[in-house]
Amino acid sequence: MADSLSTYRSKRDFKKTKEPSGEVGIKPSNRLRFVVQKHDATRLHYDLRLELDGVFKSWAVTRGPSLDPSDKRLAVEVEDHPLDYGDFEGTIPKGEYGGGTVMLWDRGYWEPEGTRSPEEALKKGDFKFVLHGKRLQGSFVLVRMRHDRDGGKRTNWLLIKHHDEHSVEADGAAILEDNNTSVASGRTMEAIASGKGRKPTPFMLQGDAAEADAVWDSSRGLAADERNAAAKTGTTKAKKRAATKRASSAMPDFIAPQLCETLTRPPAGKGWIHEIKFDGYRIQMRVENGDVTLKTRKGLDWTAKWPAIAAAASSLPDCTIDGEICALDENGAPDFAALQAALSEGTTDELVYFAFDLLFVGGDDLRDHPLTDRKERLASCLSDAGDDPLLRFVEHFETGGDAVLKSACRLSLEGIVSKQADAPYQSGRTETWAKSKCRAGHEVVIGAYATTNGKFRSLLVGVNRGNHFVYVGRVGTGYGAKVVETLLPKLGALETAKSPFTGIGAPKKSSDIVWLKPELVAEIEFAGWTADGQVRQASFKGLREDKPADEVEAETPASPVEQEVPDPETDKPAQKQFRRGAKAEVMSVMISSPDKPLWPDAGDGKPVTKVDLARYHEAVGSWLIEHIKGRPCSIIRTPDGIGGEQFFQRHAMPGTSNLLELVTVFGDKKPYLQIDRVEGLAAIAQIGGVELHPWNCEPNQPEVPGRLVFDLDPGPGVEFSSVVEAAREIRDRLEELGLVSFCKTTGGKGLHVVTPLLVPKGKKLSWDEAKGFAHDVCQEMARDNPDLYLIKMAKNQREGRIFLDYLRNDRMATAVAPLSPRARPGATVSMPLNWTQVKADLDPKRFTVRTVPDLLKKSTAWQDYCDGQRPLEPAIKRLAKSRKVAA
Repeated sequence: MADSLSTYRSKRDFKKTKEPSGEVGIKPSNRLRFVVQKHDATRLHYDLRLELDGVFKSWAVTRGPSLDPSDKRLAVEVEDHPLDYGDFEGTIPKGEYGGGTVMLWDRGYWEPEGTRSPEEALKKGDFKFVLHGKRLQGSFVLVRMRHDRDGGKRTNWLLIKHHDEHSVEADGAAILEDNNTSVASGRTMEAIASGKGRKPTPFMLQGDAAEADAVWDSSRGLAADERNAAAKTGTTKAKKRAATKRASSAMPDFIAPQLCETLTRPPAGKGWIHEIKFDGYRIQMRVENGDVTLKTRKGLDWTAKWPAIAAAASSLPDCTIDGEICALDENGAPDFAALQAALSEGTTDELVYFAFDLLFVGGDDLRDHPLTDRKERLASCLSDAGDDPLLRFVEHFETGGDAVLKSACRLSLEGIVSKQADAPYQSGRTETWAKSKCRAGHEVVIGAYATTNGKFRSLLVGVNRGNHFVYVGRVGTGYGAKVVETLLPKLGALETAKSPFTGIGAPKKSSDIVWLKPELVAEIEFAGWTADGQVRQASFKGLREDKPADEVEAETPASPVEQEVPDPETDKPAQKQFRRGAKAEVMSVMISSPDKPLWPDAGDGKPVTKVDLARYHEAVGSWLIEHIKGRPCSIIRTPDGIGGEQFFQRHAMPGTSNLLELVTVFGDKKPYLQIDRVEGLAAIAQIGGVELHPWNCEPNQPEVPGRLVFDLDPGPGVEFSSVVEAAREIRDRLEELGLVSFCKTTGGKGLHVVTPLLVPKGKKLSWDEAKGFAHDVCQEMARDNPDLYLIKMAKNQREGRIFLDYLRNDRMATAVAPLSPRARPGATVSMPLNWTQVKADLDPKRFTVRTVPDLLKKSTAWQDYCDGQRPLEPAIKRLAKSRKVAA
């Protein structure tokens, strides 16, 4: 054992560090022990130590252990440590080997797994073992890598979790964020660094042996005060208490920030307060004796970047404040792009610090105080300092979170943060803080950029999933000339010859793509995720220099899972039913009577229930919402299923969900429904709304046509192949007039041809002009082929002919939305199509609530819909000219 510890001892000066020297001679225990120590040294990492042959075999796990078997964590083998190191918690002085803070993050016992002895397994490089800890449990393996780093000076291994009842399939590293205190002392890293708090309880050695004093210490704080006092005066208990009080008043240099959960909507219930979510840089302000430091969420000192804010804060009392630095637009709303520009140009004097939490003031540590108490003292602190306009207190609201979020969205803010009013401040991600966004925003890592004719066109971006850097799409807008000028040198410095992306869907090598090292983090705004995990309609907001690239992962809003029980008749896990009176939750919307059938079947003999409909909208909602938001939307409701009473609802009714917007249109005093959020689709499913019929106006401009819809409705005796030919003929006619068209099934026996319109900035066309144009196109078709087409609704004339319905293009007229289900047998859906699919063998019945989510994942239909927008006025003139020539 002495030989095993020679390297350990040679690296340490035990006159300076209070780490155990190993000379105490602790005997091996009856059971093999393990510890995991969180170690904030040059880099934060986790030290895994397994007792074997009288010492702790040790590995530095760079990113910490994960419970996800797909995560392979680098574990660098380090020198053996003495057994009394298993009780060490405290600080190693700066300048000493491993200088920093050490926390006992987990501990327990381990046992070898497999037929080999541990010594043989280590020698072989395939070491399997089972952990029985407070936080880590189950089977793991350490696999030695073939090539050592640093020319063989270190031996590198991979730490991997095996599949068992303790493994998780996603976000396996969440256990690190969810557990940020010591298993021995209950302290945070900050409390340990400051020497504050009680001593940890050591291992129970030799089975039932008495507990020994913990071997831990600090270069400053409580322990140091106690030693100094004892050396000088033989300290009395009163002096010890005084020393403790003095130590507890010392502010840490930095406190890891509290982070939010992401929710699809604000938490319900009492005890929550709601604040505006600011679109800026999270900054911790520390003031001591008039000296101000401003640090990022990772503890980087950025004081020099914000000199005006630092100067304004110098009049504050000694304190530590949590807040956000923002740039404000002309309406007083945070503007992230303006913040980036201010940083880039060094014009930061008008930026504002929004303070929302007070962690320390004077000598008082407020982190254990209720949030409302901390905020009250924060408001007083800022007020006493003179209410400088660069330092602003963040007010909060105690009304319902949904109402606050709706107001924030109307003001074009990013969203809100909801916090439990009586909760303490806790570093790391917690359930007591939650954010809900108005619009989808995300951090991504830049992995490449694309060019056209040598000029910058778009960014190609990705996120981390486990050990993989996966491609999530292109960011094609948001670049002004000045942004590109600033961005290109930073991109050029990271050019590389090889693609950084891994996995399916990554872009292929191309002459117009420049690969980059994945080191730059960008903030984007986007319309949501596609079914295959790509960002939709992403826009660049700016670079995030305060966040390292390896921390950027896909962010998924949390949504509680409904309770289900196995079907007693089949007892198959895949076939489930809900308890009587139970509710399901989809996109945070409570679905009552979730197993109530709305359709008898979807062509598969199984009923389609309310919760099935809500989940369908969850699956396709990010696609669908783009074609209905901003437009009044009528719904067809079938509360008792399509076989019961159906009614067409245009206006809002009492008790309308606050996830739905209410809009007033000219000439009607009653407000109309409008669905602007994906969650609103689940709210529609909750009330038995099965069909969506939006206006065809420009979003948020009900008096302006935004698209034309030509409805091809076949009469009796018409083959569907004739409807297909009619749709293609309309497409060709529109193309001759300079318009681009798209096709979709109606969910019935017809087809819709849809033409997106480009709305000019000046004089806008009226509904009468739009309807008149649609009428004239259809009339031309009917005159050219009267035996097949007609434009009159008279049913007695429709035998063997197709009704060309142009009336969908009137002001209050509607058309079924793309991807909307229909209240018809088979639970069919109005399915968007590529024109290559519009052919004689097209079968509209194959597109159902059950089949469409998977089909949509593989479809490229309507992806260029926005690119197809064309102004209508030139087409009207061309049509008039052609008719004049024909006459």
